[in-house]
Amino acid sequence: MAISFTQFRDLMAAHFEQMTKDVPRLYTVDVEKDEMWNMYLDSFAPEDNTIFRERREHDCSCCRQFIKAIGNAVAIKDGVITTIWDFEAPNSAYEPVLKKMSEYIKAHPVTEVFLSKFNDAGTWCSRESLPDGRVLTFDHLFVSLPQRFVFNGRGTIPEAIGNQRDIRNVFKRSLEEISLESVDTVLELIRSNTLYRGKEWERNLESFREYKLQYEPLSAEQRELFAWEKSAEAGAVIGKIRNHSIGVLLTDITEGVDLNQAVTRYESIVAPANYKRPKAIFTQKMLDEAKKTITEMGYLESLGRRHAKLDDITVNNILFANRDSAKRITGADDIFASMSKQVQKKPQKFDRVEEVSPETFVNDILPTATDVDVYLENKHMGNMVSLIAPKVPDSKTMFKWNNNFSWAYAGNMTDSMKELVKAKGGKVDGDLRFSIQWNDNVDHDDNSDLDAHCVTPLGFEIMFSNRIDRITNGALDVDIIDPRGRTAVENITWASRRTMHDGEYRFFAHMYSGSLKHGFRAEIEFDGQIFSFDYSSPVRCHQKVPVATVTLKNGVFTIKEHLPSTTASREVWGVKTNDFIPVSVVCYSPNYWDEQKGIGHQHLFFMLKDCMNPESPNGFYNEFLKSELVEHKRVFEALGAQTSVEKTPDQLSGVGFSMTKRDDIVVRVKGNTERVVKIKF
Repeated sequence: MAISFTQFRDLMAAHFEQMTKDVPRLYTVDVEKDEMWNMYLDSFAPEDNTIFRERREHDCSCCRQFIKAIGNAVAIKDGVITTIWDFEAPNSAYEPVLKKMSEYIKAHPVTEVFLSKFNDAGTWCSRESLPDGRVLTFDHLFVSLPQRFVFNGRGTIPEAIGNQRDIRNVFKRSLEEISLESVDTVLELIRSNTLYRGKEWERNLESFREYKLQYEPLSAEQRELFAWEKSAEAGAVIGKIRNHSIGVLLTDITEGVDLNQAVTRYESIVAPANYKRPKAIFTQKMLDEAKKTITEMGYLESLGRRHAKLDDITVNNILFANRDSAKRITGADDIFASMSKQVQKKPQKFDRVEEVSPETFVNDILPTATDVDVYLENKHMGNMVSLIAPKVPDSKTMFKWNNNFSWAYAGNMTDSMKELVKAKGGKVDGDLRFSIQWNDNVDHDDNSDLDAHCVTPLGFEIMFSNRIDRITNGALDVDIIDPRGRTAVENITWASRRTMHDGEYRFFAHMYSGSLKHGFRAEIEFDGQIFSFDYSSPVRCHQKVPVATVTLKNGVFTIKEHLPSTTASREVWGVKTNDFIPVSVVCYSPNYWDEQKGIGHQHLFFMLKDCMNPESPNGFYNEFLKSELVEHKRVFEALGAQTSVEKTPDQLSGVGFSMTKRDDIVVRVKGNTERVVKIKF
């Protein structure tokens, strides 16, 4: 039977209501609006679209407005597109129109989200008054729009459409560029409580993982529709996950960035300066893969590591060994040795010191030595090193050289004030540092605001209200105003003396509010020397306490102390700085043993008597490994940190120096004569 236009309109309205029932958004395809309108008119058979007055019957301005507004709108549900033309009007003039319009719309790609500023699309009807008094009524295409398709937010419709388009594009890019393995790795880190603030991402990552699993098997065309449909469902957080901090981590892992480096980068974005990761970065999957890999390659026995002892290495690899190096002092005399270690030592100045190269020292001086002592300074704290041996002596070597020995330098030297400053985000590795510390006795509970100040040569005062001196590049980077009973620090530092002006830098502490009953401590550090100050008197409100004046002239620092100080002798690995320490063994690094040449950088080690490494060094490092193991670097990096180094008595630990890095150490050599030399690396 014939279908009237009003019936056709009502069928379209009913279809539109059904197609939008369970979808959060409508979309539009990329078509020319005028072309779409002409396609509609031309789809009628000529006899069904005859001339009315001057134009064809269906050539109506109201219907043209409707079709241009919503004729290219589509719904996407379960990956299937539905147009407003996808309904039936059998045996009517509208049947070929619906078919051609549906095919035309579906032949074009989805490009935008649909939004309207009106509650309706089209006009229900219009009327025309005739000269004879009659009124003609004309019916038009019309649908009512659900409120979720009507824009009533801030900004403009183009801005809102652009925002949704961005979410969709980032979502698709995330699905394309983030690997499923990286998602699984991060989820495992979160579930093992290894990732800072990772828990807040767990649910979103699990949802993203489900989308990723659904996305992978789809064709290119299906993926386009999936990205539009599911980005609306996922929302902005998951949709733009690649642009969030967790997305940086996922992308880095996908691109093969070392896991520890990737997590460190992530933490630098989200973690406060004093955050310390609770555990090393490993996943169970990585460890399982490691076990399988190293077992197959015959390196399982090689993983066990311990500190090396004197009898581990052969005589041909020892450049020098003290006659008493294998002995340990025991018995009643130990009490005097122990007491002597408690005496604070000031750094010595050596007027008659001969400067020599390491080659001259090894080839010409060391062969005639009977005793060797090194003068250990605070600046050598980063040079502390341990020789690491395999637990199973005959295990297969994993390294580029022909033995299974490695070495590990100090990773985190404990220095209380410096470590507290670092924990609060302060820089401690510049050319000049001034730090203060108070409230370090829990019984004191001084909840006061003590401030670090410095007046520079040009009169600028670095303080809490002027934290950065743009002229000298000095900066106050830690400012504690409310300790709440906890140890507090403040810190002023200059990264390089090259940006500093010559002249006096006057350092003092200012009690901004409250008062200190038990004083404060301060440190000034430059050129590897730490000058420690202890002000034990009470500090009243608004009092200023001068600490010291540091003068810079021609690149050289000197200090004038206003409080008593010492370049404090510090205990490091069981030995004291600012003193001569007996050397048990002198040797090269294992990559230069047995006359090997050119396998990485050469190091010269001075193993010190009674030196014991308190840290937990890596058993090995990736840069040591054979080329056949490099492809498994992530696995071996995890294992290097996971495998603990067993403590041993009489361990070979001391100070080490790269032969290619600028450094120096004073050495006292006894033989037929006694001489003091400075080895310049």
